[in-house]
Amino acid sequence: MATALNGRQLPLGSASLRSRRLASRPGDLPGPLYVHGGVAPTSVSAVVFRPEGLDHRHNLDQAALEALLLEDMPVWLRLKGLGDRALLEDVLTRVEVPEPLQRALTETPQRCRVDALGSALLIVMHRLGGSSANRMISEQVGLVLLNRVLVSVEEVPRPVAFPELTHWLEQLQPPPSAADLDDILFFLVDEVLDEVLPLLEDMAEQLDELEDSALRRPSPKVLRRAYEVRTGLRQVRSLIWPLRNQLFVLIRQSQRVLDKGAVRGFREVNSHVEVLFDVAELLRHQCDGVTGTYMASISNRMNQVMKMLTIVQSIFVPLTFIAGVYGMNFNPETSPWNMPELNWRYGYIACLVVMAAVASVQVTILWRRGWFQDWTGTR
Repeated sequence: MATALNGRQLPLGSASLRSRRLASRPGDLPGPLYVHGGVAPTSVSAVVFRPEGLDHRHNLDQAALEALLLEDMPVWLRLKGLGDRALLEDVLTRVEVPEPLQRALTETPQRCRVDALGSALLIVMHRLGGSSANRMISEQVGLVLLNRVLVSVEEVPRPVAFPELTHWLEQLQPPPSAADLDDILFFLVDEVLDEVLPLLEDMAEQLDELEDSALRRPSPKVLRRAYEVRTGLRQVRSLIWPLRNQLFVLIRQSQRVLDKGAVRGFREVNSHVEVLFDVAELLRHQCDGVTGTYMASISNRMNQVMKMLTIVQSIFVPLTFIAGVYGMNFNPETSPWNMPELNWRYGYIACLVVMAAVASVQVTILWRRGWFQDWTGTR
């Protein structure tokens, strides 16, 4: 017998089908995950800060980039997409980005970091987005500040890179100079962080709805959604946490490429990071509150069910006793104790009336003591 494998016939028991250790198997370690649509193609554009205004250059090739760098004008170089790694490395080499810093710009995912090497300052961040906590999307953004060049590398290209900052630079008079590139770097970092706050606000609204649902309509779906929001907050926290200490070190070291104004701006960025981190922590505690509210609601409803069962049992216990007494099979003719109501014409009706009266008295007593109050009702 034989079996087909990749279009070839191999006999059963062949060495090709035997289990082997991972180290001895052909192939290499798995590469980056392939996302829907593939890795975005690489495009190169630039914003040249000329004395007369901003000069936008799109789809630059190597020759145009070389000619632009020879002009010795302050340039904001925008690299979008990581599809062509060779092109990325060539451009970064042309603008004299140190080789140890290039890997952090061309490979994903990278941990948020702030690093300096010589006259180059590197900042790697993640732009967060998504319609909800369970659909969060992380896009890596790398920034490098050199003497007369500012480089931004975006994992996912957008129609306009950093639209708010670009619009502000176009309206600025006089146009920025080489000494203002460090300030532009500060605004770039701040714009990336600004996109985190709406996401946290959306999570806060979801938690408010979940908390209300945990009180009114507790269900396993509420608990699952609370854990989804908590997972999203953990991701936000993991992306913000590294920036706290690293920005503090950056400010304390006072890098040569940063002037006093930029250092003051990065202090504001550090405060922004602190606020985002504190908000994420508060929302994480709110997730714990939603979980606790859900558990309390479920426990309260279970207690209410057990209370109603106890009430029903308490009412029917004496009725069962009466029915059991009159259901005993003793012959009244031979028994020394006679039960005259067994031969009474209205004995059956009288027994039902007595049972109804006993049940009514019990219900009245329990009602006055508040046993019928529903503690699981809506607020």
